[in-house]
Amino acid sequence: MDRFTVGPSGRVLLADLGVDLAEVLRRAALPVAVYAHGTAELTTAEYYRFWRTLDEVVGDPLLPIRIGEAFRAEVFDPPLFSAFCSPNLAVAATRVATYKKLIGPLRFEVDAGGGTLRLAMHWPDAAAAPAALVLMELIFWVALARIATRTEIRPVRFAAPVHVPSKTAYREYLGTPVEHAEVPAVTFAQSDAERPFLTANDRMWEYFEPALRRRLAESETPPSTTQLVQQALLRLLPAGAATVDAVAAELAVSSRTLQRRLRLEDGSFQAVLRTTREALARHYLSTSRMSAGEISYLLGYDDINSFYRAFHAWTGHSPEQLRARA
Repeated sequence: MDRFTVGPSGRVLLADLGVDLAEVLRRAALPVAVYAHGTAELTTAEYYRFWRTLDEVVGDPLLPIRIGEAFRAEVFDPPLFSAFCSPNLAVAATRVATYKKLIGPLRFEVDAGGGTLRLAMHWPDAAAAPAALVLMELIFWVALARIATRTEIRPVRFAAPVHVPSKTAYREYLGTPVEHAEVPAVTFAQSDAERPFLTANDRMWEYFEPALRRRLAESETPPSTTQLVQQALLRLLPAGAATVDAVAAELAVSSRTLQRRLRLEDGSFQAVLRTTREALARHYLSTSRMSAGEISYLLGYDDINSFYRAFHAWTGHSPEQLRARA
């Protein structure tokens, strides 16, 4: 799936950096709901646009380094947090390479041999990947190694196919010069790759691993048409594009084909639209202080009265009544 997952941990990291997230989303032409609640998914193009805009808004050539310095174990989602539970960097890299696909279509390659540990990144549409994003993903591993070992570990090689501003500052942070290479990669000495993590926690890994394996198995199972429509609606509703034609275009099929596939699953577009709107409405009412008017807008209604009528039909209550009961 061509989707990058973004979650609450990203909001924490950006808040620590003093970034105005709403401004970044506005400039990137992305709905505020993307980062406002829970976990959302962005296409590769949207994810790249977000990072390019973030880089522009912050206006700091050292943004990847600032992010690396702001990394904390508690701000990561489970696939990445599990890295901190590993006994060392080599094991952490292997685990992340296995579960990286749960976060997005970035392919992660681990090469342990010749006395080094090389970690390479293979981006979708690599030529379009923002430089700040590419550098940040590489710097993450340096930051992880330093945080987990409490040692100023320096990679033996750091290479990326992007222009690096302030090369002196990057060299000072990394302890090695930034080289140019077609494939982004960071390489560590074997002694550093095997240096024990002070954050190692076998019990935590045993807790996370079954859920990660289950999610990985689910991700390798093709989603149903109903699930694909739900995912598309989550992206399109805030833009007021809750029509079968808009969803069909998003999924690159004709409206007739989309409706036929939904019927084969004993469903319909209107049924999926209704259940998606109801679930989102209940979520917004129970987890935020947004007004009914704001929720109505995020659900793609033309006017608030239509939302009120629909909500009463779903629940038998008004939004205010349901929020009070919750």
